[in-house]
Formats: sequence, structure tokens, C-alpha cells
Amino acid sequence: MIRLGSLAGYPFDGPRLLAGWTPPPVAAVYAIMYKPEPEKENYAVIYVGHADDLSAQRFPFQHPRAACWIQRAGSKWKVYVCSFEVPGGTRAHREQIARELTAVYRPSCNEQQYDHAWKDEWIGEYSAAPTTAPVTRRGPDQRPG
Repeated sequence: MIRLGSLAGYPFDGPRLLAGWTPPPVAAVYAIMYKPEPEKENYAVIYVGHADDLSAQRFPFQHPRAACWIQRAGSKWKVYVCSFEVPGGTRAHREQIARELTAVYRPSCNEQQYDHAWKDEWIGEYSAAPTTAPVTRRGPDQRPG
């Protein structure tokens, strides 16, 4: 299991070597990764997608973006996949998670990128004054004034 997303909030199954993976016929969000430093267990996300049926996504290497994955990883034997079946999730939930992951990781093989920042014109500029005074500590022998 690997955790991906804002505050590592989504538990993905994997990572597994894509070349030996048989995708199950389930709806899920998936991430394609590689190891920038093969001797370490760190992965870089290079593509994020979602599917109503993973087995219909033309894995491992007939997917439309597979050439990018192989080029980025350096070999088809260095491409990994992980997936997350959203409990009770709909297609809209999977799309939102995929957009969030794309905004967080900015995967180079995704054609569509998303901005993960709020802009002032979306919600208006906001600032707040402190609502409490600084806390002062009193000893047990001191009474309030």
C-alpha cells in the first residue's frame, strides 16, 4: 500500500510493476509511477487517471499515454502502477480525486493539468484580526486583579 494525495489521504493498492499487472474489472483511480533512484523505495507520479473499469484501460502498454510512461521511466520494466477503489464512490468522486492528485503531483505525462491554489477572485480576499488577547500564565499564589 502507498498513500497519495493531500496529507497522504488515499490508500492506494500497490505499487506493482505495470508489465506484470493484470488490472481487475473494477472502477478506480490509478497512478503510474517510476523510481527516480532505483535503489530506493521512493516513487515519482508521472500519470494519474480514473476508470469505470480498469480492465478496459488497455494496460499494460496499449494505453494512449504508455509511450510517455516508458520514456519517462527509461524502460517498460521500470513503470509501476497503483490503484484506489473509492469506497461508495461514483464517477464524479473518482474524477475529483484524479484532479486533486494531478494538481498535487503535476504528473508530466498527463495532458491536462490542474491548479491546486485558491485565487482571490474565487472567494474574495480575507484577513482577520486576532480574536483573543495573548495568554498570560499565573502562578498558584496569584489571584486575578
